[in-house]
Amino acid sequence: MSPSEDNRASITRRRSDASRALFARAERVLVEGVSSPSRGPAHFSPYPLFMGHGEGAEIVDADGNRYVDIMMAFGALIHGHSHPRLVTALQQAAEHGALFATASEVEVQLAERLQQMIPSAERVRFANTGTEAAMGALRLARGYTGRDKILKFEGHYHGWSDAFSVSSNALPGGVAGHRNAPVPVPDSSGIPPGALRDTVVVPWNDPDAVEHALRSHLGQIAAIVSEPVMANMGVIAPEPGFLKTLRALADEHGTLLYLDETVTGFRLAPGGGQERYGVTPDISTFGKALGAGVPVAAIVGRAEIMDALRGGRVLHYGTHNANPLLLAVALASIDLLLADDAAAFPRLEALAATLVTGLRERIADAGVPAVLQHVGPMLQVLFLRPGSEGIEHVRDARDFSAHVDPARFNRFAHALFEHGVYLSPLPGLHSVLSTAHDETHVDRIVRAAEQALADSAL
Repeated sequence: MSPSEDNRASITRRRSDASRALFARAERVLVEGVSSPSRGPAHFSPYPLFMGHGEGAEIVDADGNRYVDIMMAFGALIHGHSHPRLVTALQQAAEHGALFATASEVEVQLAERLQQMIPSAERVRFANTGTEAAMGALRLARGYTGRDKILKFEGHYHGWSDAFSVSSNALPGGVAGHRNAPVPVPDSSGIPPGALRDTVVVPWNDPDAVEHALRSHLGQIAAIVSEPVMANMGVIAPEPGFLKTLRALADEHGTLLYLDETVTGFRLAPGGGQERYGVTPDISTFGKALGAGVPVAAIVGRAEIMDALRGGRVLHYGTHNANPLLLAVALASIDLLLADDAAAFPRLEALAATLVTGLRERIADAGVPAVLQHVGPMLQVLFLRPGSEGIEHVRDARDFSAHVDPARFNRFAHALFEHGVYLSPLPGLHSVLSTAHDETHVDRIVRAAEQALADSAL
């Protein structure tokens, strides 16, 4: 039984007539009635909630139901919905034209800000989405090193291009193989054999496995590719020293270290996860919070490597790259984050600590087998399968597959909808706080969780 089928019998919705009607229309014109499967009926039962507008930390559906939003467009909305300064920046930029496909001053201004903030950003190249930036970074790594293979970690998501669409999802151990010799598994149909041949997968947080893979493919690995924090299996932090070990191994084997900061960038520190964990990659990519709600992404890195893009020696084009309309929003967002000596970051840390404490107390009071994992304002509740009650920490994708109960989390998320909190119902994703959240929102989330945990359907 799928999570949606399981929930259909047990979860009672708020009034959602408008969402039901909109979904009926959508199914006639859109695949699954949506434009991305994470929003569709496989995870929302019996149909997704259609949102009408957002205000600050809250989102309002088509029926007028209001929710505290802790999905925040999968982390893109670092300042919440419709921040007045960002709205003004967009309006003013639109008055000068939506797109030129030429050089512009705002791209210089934003690149200068990123260079000042991000430890590894000697050069910057703008793109439009995290997936697109990751594709560009992959080609850059291969073009610079002259090597074809990459090493990525099981459970890490770097967008949906072929080379990265390998072993990104939770898989039973029998499918994924032994952790000493992982089997690369395509994320979907349509992935060519070359992607499996050139993408070497290893478990996260296992330095010995990384070293073994590098020695087994000596001189063939163009880049070690990693998120600073594993964000496609809830929230899984790197073990102490793990990222620095990746840096040392990359240096030893003449390969590049590529950190994908699509999720962690402009959230965990002004300089992202690489600043927080004190490791300097050769290449990084950023998206989501960089655009604060509009599609802006960036590839940054060492000048020597980035300069391989000069003159199209390593090709990266894009009509919409550095769209001045969108960069104006990103620049205004960065200014907000850096205001008052970057006070937004410690404030988010403190707010998240309050939320995490409150949720952990409610989970303990309810006697529900679950762990809550977080790094700064990124957090996820991981409900445990029967027999896994003693697990204190999920440290990689194999742990997640073995111990986490996705259906129970899906029921929890649907119960939270009923109590006015909106989040992704997929346990592999996670919730985030934005600068628009405050203590009142945190209290509402904790009280809603308490009510949801008391639901007999859980």
